[in-house]
Amino acid sequence: MNTPHDKFAAALKALPLVGILRGLRPDEALPVAQALLGVGWTLIEVPLNSPQPLQSIEAMAAAFPAALVGAGTVLSAGQVRDVHAAGGQLVVSPNFDATVVREAVRLGMVCLPGVMTATEAFAALQAGASGLKLFPAEMLTPAVVKALRAVLPAQTLLLPVGSITVDNMATYRAAGASGFGIGSALYTPGMTAATVAENAMKFIAVCAGNIRA
Repeated sequence: MNTPHDKFAAALKALPLVGILRGLRPDEALPVAQALLGVGWTLIEVPLNSPQPLQSIEAMAAAFPAALVGAGTVLSAGQVRDVHAAGGQLVVSPNFDATVVREAVRLGMVCLPGVMTATEAFAALQAGASGLKLFPAEMLTPAVVKALRAVLPAQTLLLPVGSITVDNMATYRAAGASGFGIGSALYTPGMTAATVAENAMKFIAVCAGNIRA
């Protein structure tokens, strides 16, 4: 059975990058998703502060069942249920809220809460988080990632998010990052699907299949 967690595990091995499509409109959803999937990018997040995000999630999840599609900026258990009802299988938050994580776990969804400290990280794992979004990465240097990696369980997935570019990925990777969330360096509102594909290829080239997972 190809569960959300199966998709997530497979994606981490193939290309552990989450595409953050903040500001995506429903009419752009399928062309942009097709551009990403066409180059092998299968983890897609539409933040809930985008225009009509549930419509975009529903369209992409239905059209591309092999992808792991879901929402970012998920702040409540009710929003988790809304995303699940739309067909989303991924829940990403800027913060750690135990009620959000537990609801995602209850619904069988992949959940990546945002954390900054070891205290938050351990609490999120205890609640059942699938992995940890290290956010904002601007405040979590590779040295911090290395320090967290040293104390967290070895299998913990750490994904820095925030101003990740092709220029700083390697340093974070060397510090122990399992993958990354890529936002404005991949997509900004109004960007063409072709440009998104070009940006995606730049990140794929840097990954080269060598990110720790």
